[in-house]
Amino acid sequence: MQRGATDTVAFTAGLVLAPLDAWDRLVAAFESRNALQDEVLRLEQENRVLKGQTQRLASLLSENARYKALLNSARDIEDELVVAQITSLSPDPARHVVILDKGAADGVMEGQPVLGAEGLIGQIVLVGEYNSRAVLITDSAHALPVQVNRSGLRAIAEGSGAIDRLVIRHLAATTDIRVGDLLVTSGLGGRFPHGYPVARVTNVTITPGDAFAMVNAAPSSALDRGRHVLVVARAAQQSDSTNP
Repeated sequence: MQRGATDTVAFTAGLVLAPLDAWDRLVAAFESRNALQDEVLRLEQENRVLKGQTQRLASLLSENARYKALLNSARDIEDELVVAQITSLSPDPARHVVILDKGAADGVMEGQPVLGAEGLIGQIVLVGEYNSRAVLITDSAHALPVQVNRSGLRAIAEGSGAIDRLVIRHLAATTDIRVGDLLVTSGLGGRFPHGYPVARVTNVTITPGDAFAMVNAAPSSALDRGRHVLVVARAAQQSDSTNP
């Protein structure tokens, strides 16, 4: 009889405590779920931070590779060079002009050539004490004498206004110029030393009946990439190009 009473009490206690146990388990489940959600949010935030750091690192590595290529390209140049950084672009979308962080205090002078890792990209047109302005070779107001590296043919390469294209006009239709030909500075006039790569011929158009061919060329350097350039500080100052 006593054992039966004990069992009854235990059973009754179990019925009384069951809702409390269930509530405790429910609370624990919610707490666990909230903790899991907090952990997921934390991991997502860390993942976003890591992705941002990875992208930044990739950008720095790419920029470092371009900078090393720029410095490597300077090994064969005997003139004094000034490493400059592009700090801003012209607000006028029709002009291909960049601002550099080097000026007269660094030996930069008007008319000096500006080089990228793969060749000529422009020339200095305005100089301040600590900064300068350079016009790119693709600017529609710029032109420079070039030479076909293969044949020695001389011509004038003009900016087209498109960042990836130069044009050569007034070449006789019978002129020996081909797609793939490398155009280099001719050295005429003394502004640009002879032999700097300028562009490669991408298209030669000869319309039947026309006496002249239309030649397009792509700049050797990607003019819309990279932040660092080289200014040739000892280049002669005689003008042989059309300044804007």
